[in-house]
Amino acid sequence: MRKPVLLIAAVVLLIVGLWGIRALQQPPHPQFAPALGAAAQAPYAVPRSMSRATPPATQTWPVFLPPEARAAIALIQHGGPFPHRQDGSVLANRDNRLPARPPGYYREYTIDTPSPSARGTERIVTGGDPPEAWYYSDDHDASFRNVQVPRAGQTQ
Repeated sequence: MRKPVLLIAAVVLLIVGLWGIRALQQPPHPQFAPALGAAAQAPYAVPRSMSRATPPATQTWPVFLPPEARAAIALIQHGGPFPHRQDGSVLANRDNRLPARPPGYYREYTIDTPSPSARGTERIVTGGDPPEAWYYSDDHDASFRNVQVPRAGQTQ
């Protein structure tokens, strides 16, 4: 008579354990970085001498975003070509510094800066395909800042 009781207890524990694991694996509710206020943004005019992939001159960009990042965003919107073979690779978000999303959602791109190293620390990270979320990192993915980017061909 002990064996049926032990069997039932084991099945109940298994079901409760599986339910608990499944509950822990549910993604949290979406968390979005706070939108930047109008005071944190300034107009940016792009000289015509820059590449064809440069954003429109009427674009309004956050002041923290360097011109090289703006050019990288334009390249991403046009599908490349990208200067580094790692550009477009999946960012795993292991440290959960970005909102939780399914694997493969985030992609990272190098921002070419005038530095002596082959690949600097500045990155643009996009979420979705086509990108619907944009982030800027100046410390190689240790922190991120949300960037409002209009769809290609639109102005902000």
